[in-house]
Amino acid sequence: MSPWIHVEGKVALVTGGSRGIGESIAKALGQSGAKVAIASRKIEGVSEAAERLRAHGIMVEPFACHTGKTDQIEALVKATIARFGKIDILINNAATNPHFGPMLTGDDGAFDKTFEVNVKGYLNLAKAVARHLVDRGAPGSIIHVASIMGLASAPLQGIYGMTKAAVISMTKTLAMELGGSGIRVNAIAPGLVETKFAQAIVANKDLTDRELARTPLGRYAQPDEIAGAALYLASDAASFVTGHTLVIDGGRTIA
Repeated sequence: MSPWIHVEGKVALVTGGSRGIGESIAKALGQSGAKVAIASRKIEGVSEAAERLRAHGIMVEPFACHTGKTDQIEALVKATIARFGKIDILINNAATNPHFGPMLTGDDGAFDKTFEVNVKGYLNLAKAVARHLVDRGAPGSIIHVASIMGLASAPLQGIYGMTKAAVISMTKTLAMELGGSGIRVNAIAPGLVETKFAQAIVANKDLTDRELARTPLGRYAQPDEIAGAALYLASDAASFVTGHTLVIDGGRTIA
């Protein structure tokens, strides 16, 4: 008998899958029955992640893809379908945050790069996978990894926060537009998670203490604590959930 929450027989594509939240989500999906394609900008890192996942018995294929580049996105989707025959689940997780500081000091280059990957990349991948699902006449699940920085003010991360607010808006609109095709679109909004991506905060005691003082659980998350939400939203247990942003922040946004 299969567990209530599983993704048996599904194929998942996870971007930003070389470490951190992306790798943890790929592991959760793979251990719950999915075949998994993981992508990141550099093949070396994502190949190492694939070996770690294979050690857990997961069927996984690594691909190099700069998700800010439309041609590379199209190639990634085609390669995943060629390898596994289909895509049922998309986890849009790849992101960048080149500017850490006040918004007034951010330049056009940082702004353009952040929106290229965090917004345009998410949209273009969602479009490519949605077209594939519609062509197959198949239901599917698209999950965007957003952030609580998109729900409130984001001091020192203002440009990044703007992109995550856009992702949350994108999630709602795509859910409306794709619902009739049986494609569910949801988002996850993590708080502070101990990853390489978040080192500018995690490695700064003053910033960390300030965050934890406003977090009821009194700590930051580990990547595996985000993966369960993605597994739930990807599974049939969430078959009536769409357009939702699931906050996973230890209570930070209620403080």
